Amino acid sequence: MSGVPILIALLVIGVLARSNIIAVSACILLLIKFARLDFLLPMLEKRGLELGLVFLLLSILVPIATGKVTEKDLLYNLTSLPGLIAIIGGAMATHMNQEGLKLLEIDPELIFGLIVGSIFGIVCFGGVPVGPLMSAGLAAFFLQIINFIKH
Repeated sequence: MSGVPILIALLVIGVLARSNIIAVSACILLLIKFARLDFLLPMLEKRGLELGLVFLLLSILVPIATGKVTEKDLLYNLTSLPGLIAIIGGAMATHMNQEGLKLLEIDPELIFGLIVGSIFGIVCFGGVPVGPLMSAGLAAFFLQIINFIKH
């Protein structure tokens, strides 16, 4: 079964690094492989990112749904300096994510390095792994800088 040894390695790394997201993801993919449900893999590859983003946005928007964040708070944050900087940051982050997605489409094998880097960030810096797109976006940015310097 192709990919199983790498998924097992990711599961072990996820457990050792205390990264539930990586460990659970590897477990789910191993279950799909062992249950011979491989037909699900193309669907996950195509729609998994969207599904993950839906859940991420749901968790971020809960304070609005519960009333912890009001319309007044939102208006202030859209017109204040921190709010304007947040808008710029959001625009830059989505652009970086797009570049990361392009990089992963060209070189999907880079995902293992991104995961190892994420684990390093978790263990050494107390980081939070929100997803490989921003990591890939930063990698794409650094590769563009290196290519610019080389030429």
